[in-house]
Amino acid sequence: MSTFLSSLRPGLRMANTARAFSTSPKHSLARLIITGRLGAEPELHATSSGQEIVRYNVASSSGPISNRHTSWFRVSHFAPEGPQRDFVLSLQKGTLVYVEGDARMSTWEDSEGHSRSTLNIVQRTIEVLRRPDNNGNSDESH
Repeated sequence: MSTFLSSLRPGLRMANTARAFSTSPKHSLARLIITGRLGAEPELHATSSGQEIVRYNVASSSGPISNRHTSWFRVSHFAPEGPQRDFVLSLQKGTLVYVEGDARMSTWEDSEGHSRSTLNIVQRTIEVLRRPDNNGNSDESH
């Protein structure tokens, strides 16, 4: 009987140990993927510390055409001056994009004392899936 129990011990020891399956850094809270269209051209803004960031909105729609629901996401991009930042700033309204970003919820109290929350998304990558036609219209036929 003791031989049987000793053969189970390695398995029992493994059941009590924790395994980490993530290789992401500890400071990453959540990763979000958005596929949608730019609601306007991206804009360059300065933070309170003077750092320049690019901000843009992505609209993602779901559901049947008769009952379509659109969600809007505000995205920030902290690229330094250079080709990467210039690329994002050159995108037109209506461009279909695939964005991966880090997401974090922030909560604050507004001027009327109500608790408010917002989802902050910091872009990690962006890929252009389809550009609007020359008139700035989205190409929905494909």
